[in-house]
Amino acid sequence: MFFIDTLELEGLGNRSYLAGGTGTAVAVDPPRDIDQVLAAAARRGVRISHVVETHVHNDYVSGGQDLARLTGAVHHVPAAARVSFPRNPVHDGDTFTVDEGITLRALATPGHTPHHTSYVLEEEGAAAAVFTGGSLLIGTVGRPDLVEPRLTEELARAQHASAHRLAAELPDDTEVLPTHGFGSFCSSAQADGNATTIGKEKSGNDALVQDVDAFVAALLAGLDDVPAYYAHMGPTNAAGPAPVDLTAPPVADAADIAARLAAGEWVVDLRNRIAFAQGHVAGSFNFEADGKLATYLAWLIPWGKPVTLLAESPEQLAKAQRELARVGIDRPAAAATGDPSEWISAHEELRSFPRATFADLAAAAPGGHRIVLDVRRDSERADGWIEDSVHIPVHQLHRRQGEIPAGVVWVHCAGGMRAGIAASLLDAAGRDVVAVDDSFDAARSAGLPIVAGPRPRR
Repeated sequence: MFFIDTLELEGLGNRSYLAGGTGTAVAVDPPRDIDQVLAAAARRGVRISHVVETHVHNDYVSGGQDLARLTGAVHHVPAAARVSFPRNPVHDGDTFTVDEGITLRALATPGHTPHHTSYVLEEEGAAAAVFTGGSLLIGTVGRPDLVEPRLTEELARAQHASAHRLAAELPDDTEVLPTHGFGSFCSSAQADGNATTIGKEKSGNDALVQDVDAFVAALLAGLDDVPAYYAHMGPTNAAGPAPVDLTAPPVADAADIAARLAAGEWVVDLRNRIAFAQGHVAGSFNFEADGKLATYLAWLIPWGKPVTLLAESPEQLAKAQRELARVGIDRPAAAATGDPSEWISAHEELRSFPRATFADLAAAAPGGHRIVLDVRRDSERADGWIEDSVHIPVHQLHRRQGEIPAGVVWVHCAGGMRAGIAASLLDAAGRDVVAVDDSFDAARSAGLPIVAGPRPRR
């Protein structure tokens, strides 16, 4: 009998897998921090004999090369992928044995990338599961616009063909196990559920129920923003990432924190947005450790800028460091843990700003002027926005702060997390800000005027 263990990477919205039999196993699309893959293998009592990549990833740094080096496993990478490290080039139809009676068969499924490859897990020659990476996802497919703009439509059509190939060649009860689709921006839409099969996808996945022209038109129209750090992930993975280093960073005291802020470095407070609003180091930014830390910090920070992390506990710091290493922010310049009062000198004071609900916003200036900043993405705002609000997506806020009128800024997103990030950025720049920590669904019931219609133009 075979086993399949799922390794969740919740912060990035991805999954990795370990699959095998009684003695040996294969790791599929492993993350940078390979210790969790090794721990999963140890719990199963198996040796990792193979490591496979479905594609050169655009949203996280792969641990495949390092895992293969440490375990002696064969590292399989699609043959057409341009990489600079030794690997076993995989071609369509290649098979290899994972354990007795358990094999993997490669299926070329271009679309997410030109070289994308899925792997069918077969037991005694019968398909049991397919690792689809960024090809066929739960209710959707991987986005086709991350490689080269001129290839986007061609790859979208390839996604349609690849989905149909998987549906045609695999039994309906074959389990579909994608890497993307659980919050990753590599997915063209988010997963509806946690599990699926080929049969279920045949009945509901647009790639399998729409003709190619309708599918491509809808797919291209719905593509969302691309995180800026994605531009660095593909080249890093193609070159062969360095082994991860999760040792503790140097400890920063109040003087060191002040000096780093004065030098223009980023000081990031990992505490929850409520605690940050109540009191924080002036000039620091708030990216919650329990939010989508890696995605948004890597998206906003100038690439290569030194970052110092402030955390409420060593455990919170270690978790954040692990998440950031997954996207190539390898070594914090320094870090501090404890109470924020310990992060400032005796003559300094902590900064703070108020939090509010949409009902508070409605009551603050009924029928009058107010500065409302909407930091949601374009695709979210298209579904409705507060009348006369300024729209700057949070990932563009650093370079567009000059567009915000003078006065107190009420900043909101869809739920509160990104409003907390934006409020911290504005507070650090010296603006008076109120963080609306509320679901956008509450804006209409609060009596705020909501505009709905075509996507607004800036």
